[in-house]
Amino acid sequence: MSRLPEHDLPPGRHRLLKEHLMTEIRRDETDGRALSRRWLHPALAATAVATAAAVMFVVLPSSDGASVQPTGKAAAVLEDIALAAGDAGGGYGEIRDDQFVYVDSKVSYAGYEEGKGTTIQPLHRSEEWTSVDGTRKGLVREDGRGQWATDPDPAPGEPGYDITTNYRHLSTLPTDPEKMYDWLAEVGPAHSGQETHQAMFVLVGDLIRDAIMPPEQGAALFRAVARIPGVKVVEDVVDAAGRRGVAITRDDPDNPTRDEWIFDAKTFEFLGERSVATEDYSDIKKGRVTSNTAILDRAVVDRAGQRP
Repeated sequence: MSRLPEHDLPPGRHRLLKEHLMTEIRRDETDGRALSRRWLHPALAATAVATAAAVMFVVLPSSDGASVQPTGKAAAVLEDIALAAGDAGGGYGEIRDDQFVYVDSKVSYAGYEEGKGTTIQPLHRSEEWTSVDGTRKGLVREDGRGQWATDPDPAPGEPGYDITTNYRHLSTLPTDPEKMYDWLAEVGPAHSGQETHQAMFVLVGDLIRDAIMPPEQGAALFRAVARIPGVKVVEDVVDAAGRRGVAITRDDPDNPTRDEWIFDAKTFEFLGERSVATEDYSDIKKGRVTSNTAILDRAVVDRAGQRP
């Protein structure tokens, strides 16, 4: 396994719970375990915050002035997204347990460290291969950082199984929007430690980010999101690949930021995700994009490391 440079922190995510530790952090490899690209949230990230004085964000055009629409608009857009998600599964054919979900992304991070200030990385490619049934090691390959193996997912009944994103687990989630909403309300708070509705929103973002969502579960998921209070639409947003779209968002009640899931405004395909500052904090100004990821391709392949 190729180790990451010591001056960088391995991939991980949390929401800022302190003044300038605000969005995404990289966590150290511990106990010799393979690195994982699982995102961290407040309850899971407390120890990482204590050891990692870094925050990642990308400087992209401000969303100041963007039109945040009322909840009714969000419900309508989410219905379009649900319909698109329900039609999205046919292109992959039969998906076998021994295969891997491949996700090709464009990402950019920056770091903030005491005494050093903010440094910004250029946009670069990141590829991930995840076991379809979660039983096999995956792989991450990132420009400028090399590649490393990721651990298999927890098995049913083990801690963390509920929030795994392998295809087989996702296919066991409810297909009824009401039941999906109840599932999010039960699992979300335990996952992130946040207020229930924000925890539900956070969990959905984790489920769709680096995975292929089965069609029926995808449709139910977005219809469930439409029931979460405070969900809004932001028009004319830009992802890390420069593509414009429409975003589903919710202001984080615990931190001065909002996460935006970006979708193509015509096809309603998921394009990526970004976070935007909702007020000034540290050296970040309101409206500044503080993290960004663009999904360039998703596919199912026969082995880790194989490109479609």
